[in-house]
Amino acid sequence: MIRGAVFDMDGLMFDTENLTYKLQKEIMEKDFGVDFSLEQYKQTIGKRFVELPPFFKKLYGDDFDFNRFHESCRNAFISYTDEFGVPIKDGLFELLDDLKAKKIKIALATSTSRKSALRALKIAKVLDYFDEIVCADDVENGKPDPEPFLKAAEKLGVKPSECIALEDSFNGIKSAYNAGLNPIMVPDLIEPTDEIRQMCTSVLNSLNELKL
Repeated sequence: MIRGAVFDMDGLMFDTENLTYKLQKEIMEKDFGVDFSLEQYKQTIGKRFVELPPFFKKLYGDDFDFNRFHESCRNAFISYTDEFGVPIKDGLFELLDDLKAKKIKIALATSTSRKSALRALKIAKVLDYFDEIVCADDVENGKPDPEPFLKAAEKLGVKPSECIALEDSFNGIKSAYNAGLNPIMVPDLIEPTDEIRQMCTSVLNSLNELKL
């Protein structure tokens, strides 16, 4: 029996991966004079924040000013979502309503900071659906370590085996699988490999397809 559902956020609930890539590519070209391909961006999906500076320095050299790049991206994202809102994935509200109707507890397990996550959830008007929230600030070890999902299940008061985990990234699926939850992948920009598929209870095209 499923008693809990743990959601990832970016790329799963919100169509923010596409938006983030668009903004980052524009900033790279305008402010740094370099190209940033979609394939390069895909390699950042699901990474912990501490892993990003060395990744970009490997791409663009040790002199690359990651802090300036990150600050520009953050400001661009805030400006866009202040004006246009957070782009929401199809089926999100219907799924959340269905889980609430079935009295299934709902948690968030995101690699985003608490401040940024709460801002996005409030803008999207979904904050009140969540019984518990686990953010990057709340764990010592981020995805793919199982800690985020283990903590989410613990806070919900349910066994990991009684929870589904909804994810779009490889690191997220590995985290949920190693925590003993039932991983369900809804791919965003990256399609699952055979290895990732074997870890999933199911792979869906959209949130609309999930039926409990």
